[in-house]
Amino acid sequence: MPLVLPLLLAVVLFCIGVYGVLARRNVITMLMSFELMLNAVNLNLVAFDAWRVDEATGQTLAIFVITLAAAEIGLGLAIVLLLFRGHGHVDADAARDLEEAS
Repeated sequence: MPLVLPLLLAVVLFCIGVYGVLARRNVITMLMSFELMLNAVNLNLVAFDAWRVDEATGQTLAIFVITLAAAEIGLGLAIVLLLFRGHGHVDADAARDLEEAS
C-alpha cells in the first residue's frame, strides 16, 4: 500500500479534529476532537514505521501517545464532571467566565 493513502486519511482526521476544537463550545466535543487529532498522529507514526521497516520507533511512539491520550481523557472528563456538577453546563465560553475576582 502506498504511503500517501494513510497520510491523506490522517490529514482528514486531523482537520476534522481541528474544526471540532475551534468551532464547538461543548467541552465533551472538544475532548473528542483532541482524541481525533491524537489518533491522526498515531496513524502517521504507524504509517511511517511501516514504510521504514528497519526500526519499530513509530510503534513505540504511538503506544506512548495512546498512554498520554488515556491520561488526558481521564483528567478532562474529571474536569467536565466537576464543571457540570457545580454549574449545570459544560459550555467552554461560560466556564471561562466563572473565575472568581480576587
